[in-house]
Amino acid sequence: MHQVVAVTQRSAVERPTAAFVLSLLAGIFVLTGGVALGILGAVATFFLAGVGGVIGVAGVIFGIIIIVSATRLYSRPEEHTTWGVIIIVFSLLSWIGAFGGFVIGFILGLVGGIFALVFNPKPVGLTSPPRICLKCGAQITDPSVNFCPNCGNDLRISQK
Repeated sequence: MHQVVAVTQRSAVERPTAAFVLSLLAGIFVLTGGVALGILGAVATFFLAGVGGVIGVAGVIFGIIIIVSATRLYSRPEEHTTWGVIIIVFSLLSWIGAFGGFVIGFILGLVGGIFALVFNPKPVGLTSPPRICLKCGAQITDPSVNFCPNCGNDLRISQK
C-alpha cells in the first residue's frame, strides 16, 4: 500500500531588511525624542499644569506609528509603497513633537522610507517540484542530477 503525501510549496519572498532596520531605528529615536521633549516641556511649564508636555505626546505617537509601519513593512513586503510613504510622512512630522528624533531619527526614517519605496520584491528560493524516476519511482529533489541515484536511470529523457 502506497501513501500519497501532498506537498505544498511556499515561495519565500525577499524582504526589505535595510528599509526595516533604518525605519525601526528611526521610530526608536523619534519615540525617545518625544519622551524627552514631553518631560522637558512638562518641567518647563510646571506652573502651567505641564502643558508643554503635551507636545511630546505627538512625538511619542509619531514614533510608535513609525515602529509599527516598519514592522508591517517587514511582514508584508508586497505593501512596501504604502508603508514607505507612511514612514516618510511621520518622519517629517516628527519635527513637531520630537525634534526629528534628535535629527538622526528624521534622517533614518527618510532614508528607510525611500528604501521601502524603491524596494523591488522578487521571489527567492523557488524550487522546481521533485522529479520522479520512471524506472524505480524515487523522488529526485536535486535538479542538477542527471541519473537516478537509486537505479541509474537517465533522467534527461523526457518524462511525459
